[in-house]
Amino acid sequence: MKAKKKCLFTLMALLLVLSPLTATHAAEQFFPMLIYRTGPYAAGGTGFYGGLEDYYALLNKRDGGVGGVKLTWEECETAYNADRGVECYERLKNNGGGATIVQPMSTPITYRLIERATADKIPVMTMGYGRTDASDGRVFPYVFPIVTNYWSQNTAKIKYIALKEGGLDKLKGKKIAHLYHDSGYGKETIPILDLQALKYGFEVQHFPVPPPGLDQKATWLQIARLFKPDWVILRGWGVMNPTALKEAARVGFPANRIVGVWWSGAEEDVIPAGSAAVGFVAAGFHPSGSDFPVIREILDVVYGAGEGNISPQRVGTIYYNRGIIAGIITVEAMRLAQKKFGPGKRITGEQMRWGMENLNIKADAIKALGAEGLMSPIKVSCFDHEGGGAVKFQEWDGKKWNIVTDWIETDQSIVRPLIESSAAAYALEKGISVRGGKGADPYGSNCGGK
Repeated sequence: MKAKKKCLFTLMALLLVLSPLTATHAAEQFFPMLIYRTGPYAAGGTGFYGGLEDYYALLNKRDGGVGGVKLTWEECETAYNADRGVECYERLKNNGGGATIVQPMSTPITYRLIERATADKIPVMTMGYGRTDASDGRVFPYVFPIVTNYWSQNTAKIKYIALKEGGLDKLKGKKIAHLYHDSGYGKETIPILDLQALKYGFEVQHFPVPPPGLDQKATWLQIARLFKPDWVILRGWGVMNPTALKEAARVGFPANRIVGVWWSGAEEDVIPAGSAAVGFVAAGFHPSGSDFPVIREILDVVYGAGEGNISPQRVGTIYYNRGIIAGIITVEAMRLAQKKFGPGKRITGEQMRWGMENLNIKADAIKALGAEGLMSPIKVSCFDHEGGGAVKFQEWDGKKWNIVTDWIETDQSIVRPLIESSAAAYALEKGISVRGGKGADPYGSNCGGK
């Protein structure tokens, strides 16, 4: 009998000793991965999510997670298909205690998720893509087209073209062909381009390319032989991009007169085009390269343990680095939410929304995170879910991307009124109460509302 009691007391003492450790590891933060590893856009999906997953893996291995909370995730293959994207969202949104935030990496999927995720109180982060008027957080509280939205980026592209022409006044009478992926993504900047054409006096014609974009011969003949533009804006995606560059070369249109969106400016977009891509310029909000402390640490800690989420040869490429930046933004918003709602605990989607909306990543914080030179500061508010706005341009030399401009500020005098007008129309259509209202501080954390 005494032996049994002694054994019981020993077991109880062991449980008391282990219980803090058990409690620490019980908290997990779940992130759905709406990835696409197949199809014509697989390079973007695998590159971006490879970087994102590697950043989460680094924090788990090095720090035990974030604030004592382990990061977990699960992939679901969307193939960049909107219907499958919705299916993946519905399948994963309640896993792991509930989704923290969703990053669809697809404008069509984003459009389909906005109302669902808002009703579910799960933030949707669309870094550098998605629905542009969602930058007005007063109308779209759960959507964050963070860093730089499509309309802002387009004003920077026109500024770049003006820089090469000798000034904005020199755009008058110029011709710009807009070659775009015939999808919600591709059509997103048509209104802003038309508005800028009126403002600066250039002529723009829009040329749709049916997805995936392998058949462009007739379109390029129209562009080069009939329209005869001074510049081409390439709003491509996936296999459409190298195809466009090769077709441009075939009809004799110079690559250095083509300016791409940042979804046309990755290594996978130019290497298959060979010499036809040399001189091509694309917008960007970050560089390529692996010579950043955070990436070197990932190579050491994650890949050194044989646990990388992508081929080591792709570490440091454009898409991969974009995933790292997405991971930094996500985690810093999570940290902020933990400080407000309780350290060491899993935060809800609603709390994560608060963290995103109050995010303020300054230059010194970026340096401390090992990402100096990789990303620019970000400040988000209820009024402004974009939170960044500056754009750099890079040129492909046949082997690597070279940054060819400093940061070019976007023209918010054009963009912001258009955003507010479009968001207001959406709010009216959907019967949405705009947060804040007249007299509220537009940069207050809650816009004067709940």
